[in-house]
Amino acid sequence: MLKKAKDLLKHYFGYDSFRHGQEEIISHILSKEDCLAIMPTGAGKSICYQIPALVFEGTTIVISPLISLMKDQVDSLMQNGIMATYINSTLSTEDYYQAMENARLGVYKIIYVAPERLNSDNFVNLLNQINISMFAIDEAHCVSQWGHDFRPSYTEIANIILNLKTRPVVTAFTATATEIVKKDIINLLHLNNSFTLTTGFDRPNLSFSVEIPSDKKKYVFDFLEKHPNESGIIYCLSRKNTDSLYEALLENGFSVSKYHGGMSDSARNKNQNDFIFDKTNIMVATNAFGMGIDKSNIRFVVHYNMPKDLESYYQEAGRSGRDGAKAECVLLYNRSDIVSNKFLIEQTVSNNPSAIEYQKLNDIVDYCNTDKCLRKYILEYFGEETDYEECGNCSNCNSEIESTNITIDAKKILSCIKRMHERFGLSMVTDVLKGANTAKIKSFKFEQLSTYGIMSEYSKETIKEIISFLVSEGYINCIGDKYPILTLTPSCNDILFGDEEIFIKRKIEKAKEKRSSSSNNAVNVEYNHELFAILSDVRRNIAQELNVPPFIVFADTSLIQMCIIYPTSLNELDLISGVGKYKADNYGKYFINEIQKFVKEHNIEKTSINIEEFSKKTKAIKKVASSSDLSNEEKPKKEDTKTTTYNLYVSGKTIQEIANLRGVKTRTIEEHLISCYAARNGY
Repeated sequence: MLKKAKDLLKHYFGYDSFRHGQEEIISHILSKEDCLAIMPTGAGKSICYQIPALVFEGTTIVISPLISLMKDQVDSLMQNGIMATYINSTLSTEDYYQAMENARLGVYKIIYVAPERLNSDNFVNLLNQINISMFAIDEAHCVSQWGHDFRPSYTEIANIILNLKTRPVVTAFTATATEIVKKDIINLLHLNNSFTLTTGFDRPNLSFSVEIPSDKKKYVFDFLEKHPNESGIIYCLSRKNTDSLYEALLENGFSVSKYHGGMSDSARNKNQNDFIFDKTNIMVATNAFGMGIDKSNIRFVVHYNMPKDLESYYQEAGRSGRDGAKAECVLLYNRSDIVSNKFLIEQTVSNNPSAIEYQKLNDIVDYCNTDKCLRKYILEYFGEETDYEECGNCSNCNSEIESTNITIDAKKILSCIKRMHERFGLSMVTDVLKGANTAKIKSFKFEQLSTYGIMSEYSKETIKEIISFLVSEGYINCIGDKYPILTLTPSCNDILFGDEEIFIKRKIEKAKEKRSSSSNNAVNVEYNHELFAILSDVRRNIAQELNVPPFIVFADTSLIQMCIIYPTSLNELDLISGVGKYKADNYGKYFINEIQKFVKEHNIEKTSINIEEFSKKTKAIKKVASSSDLSNEEKPKKEDTKTTTYNLYVSGKTIQEIANLRGVKTRTIEEHLISCYAARNGY
């Protein structure tokens, strides 16, 4: 059946091979095993249940909380020639009953359903009238109260499946899950002896940075000036910030939309569609926007404010670069964001926030203050071990770092906390160190402490920054929930009573400018940009006629491959990744016509290019680039052996000679060379 699965992948989706992890999970599903797959955004989770759905007899039910994603997924499946529909609150009464009747008749291979529909007797009755081959639960972390997006409606899923006449295969998918959430998914969904696969949380094509600008709005303006005509999202913590930033960008001529819960449904839908259909480049939004947005060409996500936890941040940042091309994830940090997030936690968690909510907030504060590799911090947070200290693709790793000895300042802070008997929080400790003249300080007689005013020459923000750094480095603990207090850890004794020195590292401004000016083009490969613009217009016209987003017609990566190998026939178009038979038959000719004209007008000589071999190499490189072991630059320890292979190759040795010399198969040597080629050419 796996061969059939691969044939279907090529026929409907236009891919020659599965991505990292897909084949393994599909193989187990086809063996009728329950499965849990934890795969990062953009890794191709949907293929893992869509291909088995095509292989199995009957209908696959996909539970998804994401109404916008349902439409995109169904549109995409229909454009690939696969019968699918969705059932949710957006359907008119007439469309709803038509979809229900078609489902009874077995018209659809895949039906997307909102979890709230599981409370409908009408829908439950339907489930017992049709042949269900598989239940696929997308965003499965929503079943766990320990997850960052708990949905009570998800708790009904297990009972619905239990009461079906015949239990189908049950599969669950999510992009982010800590160990406790993973166990909850398995237990609460009643997965039977499930095969669990975690492909890794790493997204090698994404760069991460934390910036602390004095003027956030100016930073955003400068950032957007350096990313003209690129598609991106800017997340704000509040509606007020969203409106303010949107108005400022609009006044300065940027192509921008906005989205938040205070807008009407019609306004939100219009703005979302404008962004998805490439009518506007930038979306300024609260976190109400983005769940299930399948737009593949988002080149950046900027967080104007720090989110409340790392799960939310990684999921939101991960909406960029879904096509596998390079993208930037920037978090603009300010200590006032901590106060705002605490307020939101207290308002939104049933007025009874748990310790876990505050701990998650502390974790992302530590992320913003660490001077270590940001990617390593994120991956280890999700329980993934890394064998490198620097990823080479985050602001901490790529910046020129200035080290400042803060041992004396650290001693002052630690001594002050100790003299205050470790009973007070950040603001109170800061006020004492600053020498503030407040009634509260006088009531505790803290003005009599030797540490009172000992850091009066510093601003409060600087003192708080140093304290936050000491917390992130493990010298100070934040104890408590709503009003945490600062306490000392045993590690601080080496500073207070020993010879240990402590340094804080700050990024030098020159490094930021260097990084910004050289930041990514959408895809760092050589291709014909003039032809890309022409083909983009063709894609846009087709999309408008079909009333679907342009990326559903073809992804940017498919157009880029066309601009590299210039396919001028359907046979050659078949070599392009992402071009399935249905799309090729229905509108491939429009792209071929434009390419033929372009090749003729520009006297492009194709005979010197072995198109098939070049295409295979391109796809192989992209396959390696999307896997978790990408390059020497990103995972130095793992890739040393590949660099050795590469150096032997450029010295003049053949692949066979290197294989003999190193005692491995020639295929291994070829994979080493492809990986190095990918790293050096930005794939």
